[in-house]
Amino acid sequence: MNEALLVSNVFLWGVVLALVVVVLALARQIGILYERVAPMGALMMDQGPKVGEVAPAFTLDSLGGGKLSVGGNTGRSQLLFFLSPTCPVCKKLLPVLKSIQGAEKGWLDVALASDGDLPEHAEFYRKADLKSFPYALSTDLGMTYRIAKLPYAVLIGEDGRIRGKGLVNSREQLESLFAAKEAGVASIQEFIDQRA
Repeated sequence: MNEALLVSNVFLWGVVLALVVVVLALARQIGILYERVAPMGALMMDQGPKVGEVAPAFTLDSLGGGKLSVGGNTGRSQLLFFLSPTCPVCKKLLPVLKSIQGAEKGWLDVALASDGDLPEHAEFYRKADLKSFPYALSTDLGMTYRIAKLPYAVLIGEDGRIRGKGLVNSREQLESLFAAKEAGVASIQEFIDQRA
């Protein structure tokens, strides 16, 4: 009886030690996977004005009345968000933009931009309750920045230079533009590549 108890006890300790080794190996693999799948931030398409260049200046009519000035040395940063009334991801990001506008109002102005038919955008502007944002319709603005896919965002620094840009599908990707500006790099991808 004692012999059977001793054998089972040794066997169970062997199983426990094997499980510890497996857990440590899995933890290591998770760490490696996390490094490989690091958050990449906004997907920067290398078209249009480059990060670090002076942003092209525009003065456009806003749907809510008044003018929207894009670019220029204003002393404040500006987030230019390109969207469409028919884009579901754009609609999903509107509450995020409202949150960013409130949280970062000390240094950042948020503006919306698109092109297309005025009636469709005016209805979207009203239904989505976007009166707190300047909203400009301009084909020239989209062509200048070479916007091919939506939603797309451009972060212009207080000095009028482009500090970040890219295709944004989530809050994290939007905020990656701010992180890139703070780190002094064109994109989070560049920052990760520098560290590798």
